[in-house]
Amino acid sequence: MSVLDAGLARYFSPARLQTLREARVAIIGAGGLGSNVAMMLARSGIRSLTIIDYDAVEASNLNRQAFFPEDVGKSKVQALSAHLLTLEPAMHLVLHERIVTRENAATLLADCPIVVEAVDVAETKVMLYEVFAPIKGLYVTASGLAGYGGSGEHMMTFMRPRRNVVAVGDFSTAAGDADPPLAPRVMQAAGMQADAVLNFILSGGVYHA
Repeated sequence: MSVLDAGLARYFSPARLQTLREARVAIIGAGGLGSNVAMMLARSGIRSLTIIDYDAVEASNLNRQAFFPEDVGKSKVQALSAHLLTLEPAMHLVLHERIVTRENAATLLADCPIVVEAVDVAETKVMLYEVFAPIKGLYVTASGLAGYGGSGEHMMTFMRPRRNVVAVGDFSTAAGDADPPLAPRVMQAAGMQADAVLNFILSGGVYHA
């Protein structure tokens, strides 16, 4: 038993730990959302992750993504993989350093019933929703998580556009000069995404709002 699993045994029964180990989750994007979702899920007992990203770590990523100065210039999926395996050597990771397209998306993630969308480009978000929302057990997306603060219309929340879809964020605040992407709200959204995944898995494959 790993050090992490020994600690998790304080909070989960052996049966629930096994349920978490057997779950298969895909994360599309390894940036501010995806890298933090991956680390949160690993810390929570998930052991099988498929991670897709084609980008490299930049200095401007370090303010909100699960990387360190020595990762700059490295592939995001490779750097994230190294951190996940340091945390839990028993992680089973499938890594794809490529762009997800409408043509390859379903094939790449055929064996993952849970998909977390963690990309930046609006057109890609739409495409992934159209491909995966109709066919996956759970599809988790996010929108509107830039800036700081968060009251009124900028408060983080979630909605259910379909029975098997959870969307998190404030659904309005795009990143820009006035609202840069910063760790607190980005990681809040990532936490909400990871929580939706755990909710689904530990509730027997049914998301409970």
